Amino acid sequence: MSARQPYLTTNIGERRRLFACSAVAVLVFIVNEAEKILLLAHPRRKGMWEVVNGSLEAEETLLAAALRETREEVGPDVRVRPLGAVHAYTFHFDENVPYMLSLGYLMAYEGGAIQPGDDMRDSQFRWWGLEEMAEASVQIIVPPNQKWLMQRAVELYRLWKEQTVELQPELSFTAKNKYQQFTNE
Repeated sequence: MSARQPYLTTNIGERRRLFACSAVAVLVFIVNEAEKILLLAHPRRKGMWEVVNGSLEAEETLLAAALRETREEVGPDVRVRPLGAVHAYTFHFDENVPYMLSLGYLMAYEGGAIQPGDDMRDSQFRWWGLEEMAEASVQIIVPPNQKWLMQRAVELYRLWKEQTVELQPELSFTAKNKYQQFTNE
């Protein structure tokens, strides 16, 4: 039996609307002033590297998830400044999660000691330049086969590094959206 992506159904007036339910992964591209990207060596997959990553938790914004994963995986003393989204795409995760949404978020490294923790505890870490990655044929597993995203992250860093970005305000989950005007609530 093949897995089928779950859907939520809502009623909008007299119409029904289906929304695909997707698990969400956040990838965090942390870039320093030398335009190098922080990669962590996966503790159980020797020789494989990845950007900070994890999953979105219930009632969490994408930015909050990216900041939480950064804190958990590279340490509470690291200071980063959010710059914006790098890319979003869907991919097959496994048989139980056939479609996962992945959002890459760009952070400017502002300082602080890197101390891998959570599921990356005791991992090696390294700042990699794009040329170094290409010359060393670095095996990157997150994002998989997506080295162009590293290039994009550095290019966006160059564009956005001087911008001051305010953190988004807390979102209210009780606020009505544009579709609720059609319901009987």
